[in-house]
Amino acid sequence: MNIQAYLNRIGCATVSKPGFPALRHLLHIPFENLDIHYGIPIRLDTENIFQKIIHRKRGGFCYELNELFLQLLRASGFTAKRISARVYDGKKGQFGPEYDHLAVIVLVDGTEYLADVGFGEFAFAPLRTEYGVVQQDARGAFVIRPGNKGEFIVNIKDNAGHEVPKYIFENIPREYSEFSGMCRYHQTSSESPFTRNKLISVPTENGRITLTDNKLTIKKNGDINEIPITDESGFDQKLDELFGIVVA
Repeated sequence: MNIQAYLNRIGCATVSKPGFPALRHLLHIPFENLDIHYGIPIRLDTENIFQKIIHRKRGGFCYELNELFLQLLRASGFTAKRISARVYDGKKGQFGPEYDHLAVIVLVDGTEYLADVGFGEFAFAPLRTEYGVVQQDARGAFVIRPGNKGEFIVNIKDNAGHEVPKYIFENIPREYSEFSGMCRYHQTSSESPFTRNKLISVPTENGRITLTDNKLTIKKNGDINEIPITDESGFDQKLDELFGIVVA
């Protein structure tokens, strides 16, 4: 891996601790599913993903973004592992299947942290894998609770102070190839949220910019501005203007 090219992409000079590059990663590399809608298969191939995200300045989803971040951490001398998480479905009131989401656990000064740069709206800083501790973050208050079998349930507090689940995971290492089935599912199944419409989204220091097939949403300092997208050319224009991505 060309670490310098990666660091240049996220505007970061070095990786002394995971928190700062994680923040820079989130602010510079968008979460997106465009290849799924352009008929370009996403394979678990780190070299191709590196070319896409670092050299072609694209974004990706968890199997791409978090895997690259894992490789950056390891190349920078950290002990880190990929884990499998099951995303909470609020409509069904249950967690998804194993390998639904790929995330990273990194060891820093004897403490393990959950580092996730591939989940869309999530914590800006890595979260300690401790039960019951409220961890205040720029993106909200997070709490990790124990599951029935000793899993880790990652919750965020809503405006009323209620804990809303994000996902659940077991703190055990997984091989990259184990995610291939769910990676394929999320590209092909009508049940996957990623096949329903195009999406690209990136947080800002004070909000978030999200572009979909039919709407551009700009959140800034608590205000929300929604702009309709009426056709493909309108989408492509905003994609170039806001994300610097031109569809060939």
